[in-house]
Amino acid sequence: MKIWIDADACPGVIKELVFRASERRGIPVCLVANRPLSVPPSPRITAVCVAREFNEADTYIVQNVAPHDLVITADLPLAAAVVQKGAIALNPRGDLYTEENVGSRLAVRNLMQDLRAGGLVQGGPAPLRETDRRKFAAAFNTVLTKHAR
Repeated sequence: MKIWIDADACPGVIKELVFRASERRGIPVCLVANRPLSVPPSPRITAVCVAREFNEADTYIVQNVAPHDLVITADLPLAAAVVQKGAIALNPRGDLYTEENVGSRLAVRNLMQDLRAGGLVQGGPAPLRETDRRKFAAAFNTVLTKHAR
């Protein structure tokens, strides 16, 4: 298993949690972003800086993810693509994307995007809260524990 982080928008507190788990469990982590990132000095943690093209980080992750890898992303199209490849997708708020739920979540996301474009809905997601961090930590631990078996 390898952990991939769609790092352009991933909160720092979530990255830190993943870094600690990586060291504790010996799991490699790769952060992918369209800007240079600083990562802790560790042979297990790497960063890839892709071109600043639209969805370039997503494309890189989809091309390199393997079945049973874990991808941490809030990007629903990316989550759908990696789930289709047999990988696991988890968002920074602790929601696990599965074959059963990612399609409907993507449809809702597309509807909300259309409503925002039409001016009918404003705003975006709420800031990450402590309850979100705890939910992520629990879901992340569950995924890692299942993989260890």
